[in-house]
Amino acid sequence: MLSGLRTTSLPLLLAAAILLIAASTSFGEVTGVNTAPSYTLQSIVQAATQTAEALAPNAIATIYGTNLAFDTQSVTSGSLVQGSLPESIDGVSVVVDGFTANIFYISPTQINFLIPYQLVAGTVTVVVARQGVAGPTVSIQLNATSPGMFVYNGFVLAEHLNGTLVNATAPASQGEIIVLFVVGLGRVTPDTTAGRIASNAATITAFSQLQIMLAGTACPAGSVLYAGLAPGFAGLYQINFIVPPLTPTNPEIRIAVGPQISPPAVILATN
Repeated sequence: MLSGLRTTSLPLLLAAAILLIAASTSFGEVTGVNTAPSYTLQSIVQAATQTAEALAPNAIATIYGTNLAFDTQSVTSGSLVQGSLPESIDGVSVVVDGFTANIFYISPTQINFLIPYQLVAGTVTVVVARQGVAGPTVSIQLNATSPGMFVYNGFVLAEHLNGTLVNATAPASQGEIIVLFVVGLGRVTPDTTAGRIASNAATITAFSQLQIMLAGTACPAGSVLYAGLAPGFAGLYQINFIVPPLTPTNPEIRIAVGPQISPPAVILATN
């Protein structure tokens, strides 16, 4: 067992990483049965950062648009297919460079899906199909990694090892092991398959390039105990991290993997 590795539950992370994204969106209706789905390059974003910069294989992504689906549905444990997320919900599918993506959530104005794991860095195409009616083909850029973190109530989404959230009333302490939830860390060892709910630890292949920065200062390499798939979920990663000594109160936190770095202005609650 890796030091500090804590598995997580599918219902908890679905609520934290998927349903919270959906909750901020106002839903519409399909204007006509034959009206094609509509979206643009700029409306395909990473789900954690909500930015349209380059995505990565196995990253959770969101498409915003109109006429994307006839109703609103989320994946449940009953809709999993042999331990994997479904490739279609209510006749809605997303095809990325010829591979049908796994889906978390659909609504008339939003789809949350998983960039296929088997893809590699480069330009790929995305098409949404709704019960046989296809939207436009748009091209997006993939990097090998594209790290991003969720923000909840003003702070990065992280947990103490007892499963409670790291937040203003329960900040992380120096020397404590916490769990950060991250998107876009790329391929893992041992390998996984697209859309599969992770059941075991699998370390990112770019582990040696991973760096965590607090208030602009790189943390010691030994402060990262694990960076890999989050058991109990698909497309979500966890970083088990020792908060270093002398960490300032509520520092900015950024994650870099080689040249790719998460967006600024994300805050870790510390005391």
